[in-house]
Amino acid sequence: MRIRHIKGSEEYIASDPFVIQQPEAYKGKWKKEVFGNDAPLYLEIGMGMGTFIRTHSFMYPENNYIGFELNTTVLYKAVKRYEGELSERGFDPGDNKGRNLRFIRSDARFLCEYFEDHEVDRIYLNFSDPWPKDKNANKRLTSPQFLRLYDRILKKDGRIEFKTDNRGLFDYSVETFPASGWEIKEITYDLHNDVRMNEGNVMTEYEAKFSAKGNPIFKLIAARTKDQG
Repeated sequence: MRIRHIKGSEEYIASDPFVIQQPEAYKGKWKKEVFGNDAPLYLEIGMGMGTFIRTHSFMYPENNYIGFELNTTVLYKAVKRYEGELSERGFDPGDNKGRNLRFIRSDARFLCEYFEDHEVDRIYLNFSDPWPKDKNANKRLTSPQFLRLYDRILKKDGRIEFKTDNRGLFDYSVETFPASGWEIKEITYDLHNDVRMNEGNVMTEYEAKFSAKGNPIFKLIAARTKDQG
């Protein structure tokens, strides 16, 4: 679906205090220089409108969160919604001090330019673009190419959590994770009817939409194998 451009979104994003303009400048220093603490660092790649990561940031103030999104208009909407929620909660929506969420507008291919080896504690991949044609397989966020990037920036005991409604992408990922040196620790083909794995689940916008239509949601949690780690 084509996303209509919002006039002024570039200028807004370029000056917003929650959007990191030069993420490469904080490589290896996110916790200390951006968040001012030593709390775990969680990253969502391809966050869309940001419902998932915004909710997590409010539910778990003891953690640090970064939302990664390439599309300027989508990021603009996500930031505006976050600042609206801050205002509703009595916070100054223009002040990022003490807030545990930041945003980056960039392509995930540059992760290793922004994060030091083993700097990130967890990665979330939610309803990523399936890129269904074989010629585009390398663009899938669970392709071996991206899994190698995650291997570099994640801590040795780090985890990847992946959710999707696309069975083709999920089946592909179930193959690529083990083939790339990752062990699938948990897996379900019907998340919302899996009592254990659904406990504490935070839905994304797409998840709520697809689930309402009766579509099953697939999820896996992966960690490095012993040989890899």
